[in-house]
Amino acid sequence: MSSLKPYLQLTRPANLVTAVADILAGMAIAQFTFSDFSPIPLIISTLGLYGGGVVMNDVFDAKLDSIERPERPIPSGKVPLRSAAMMGISLLFFGILAAASYSFISGLIAITVALLTVIYNRFAKHHTILGPVTMGMCRGGNLILGMSVFPESIEKWGFIALLPIAYIGAITLISQDEVHGGKRRTLYIAAILYLIVLIAQLIVSQKQGNLLLTVPFVLLHAWLIGRPLWNAIQNPVGPMIGKAVKAGVISLIVMNASWCMAFGLWPLALAVLILLPVSMLLAKAFAVT
Repeated sequence: MSSLKPYLQLTRPANLVTAVADILAGMAIAQFTFSDFSPIPLIISTLGLYGGGVVMNDVFDAKLDSIERPERPIPSGKVPLRSAAMMGISLLFFGILAAASYSFISGLIAITVALLTVIYNRFAKHHTILGPVTMGMCRGGNLILGMSVFPESIEKWGFIALLPIAYIGAITLISQDEVHGGKRRTLYIAAILYLIVLIAQLIVSQKQGNLLLTVPFVLLHAWLIGRPLWNAIQNPVGPMIGKAVKAGVISLIVMNASWCMAFGLWPLALAVLILLPVSMLLAKAFAVT
C-alpha cells in the first residue's frame, strides 16, 4: 500500500470526488433520473479525465516542484517522471473511452475536456488570464459532460457552464500566489467572481421555483469559501492562501449540490452533499493542491 500511495497522491483523491459532483449536477440540470439509464460510464469518465489532468499537472511542473515542492511524489523520486506521464496519458484516454461508450456526443465532450487539460498544463497555467480561463473551461466542460445524458439540455442550459469557469477562474487566480504569498487585489477579484456564481444560482433557482430550498445550500457554500478567503485577504501569505484554495476546491461539492436543488432534485442534492465529508476526509490524507 505504501508503494501505491504516491501514485494516489498524484490523482488528488479529494478533488476526484468534486469531479463526480460535477457530473451529478449536470445530470440534475438535464432533469435526469436514475430510472432512465445508468450514468456510471460518465462518472468513470470524469474520474479518468480529472485524474489524468492533475497527474499531467505534476508531470509538466516536475522541474518547478523540485525547487518549490520537493516533497511531492515526482521530485521526491517516489514516482518516476516517465511512469507518471504514462499514468496521466492512460487516465485521460480511459476517460475519453468511457464517455464514448456512453454516447458519441459524450465522447466529443470528453475529448474537448482532455485537450483543454493538456493546453492548461503545458501552455496556459502560468498565464495570469489564460490560465484561470482554461482551467475553468475544463470544469465547465465537465458539467456539460454530465448534461450530455440528455444532449438537448445543453442547448437550453449550457450557459450555466460559464459559471464554473468564473468559479474555477477565481480559485486558479488565488492559487497562483499559493507558494510565495499574494496581493489583496487578486483576492478581491476572486471574491467578486465567487459572488457572481452565488447570485446566479439564486436567480436560476428563483426562475425554477426552488429559491427557498436552494438558499440554505448557497449560504453554506458562501460560508465555506468566504471565511478562508477573508482570512487570506487579511493576511495574504502562502499558508492562508493555500487554505482558501483548498476550501474553494472542496466546496465545489456544495456548489454542485446547490445546482441539484435549484432544479428541484432534492434527493440528488442531498446525495451530492454527502460527498462533502468524503472529500474532506480524503483531504486529510492527500494534498488538494
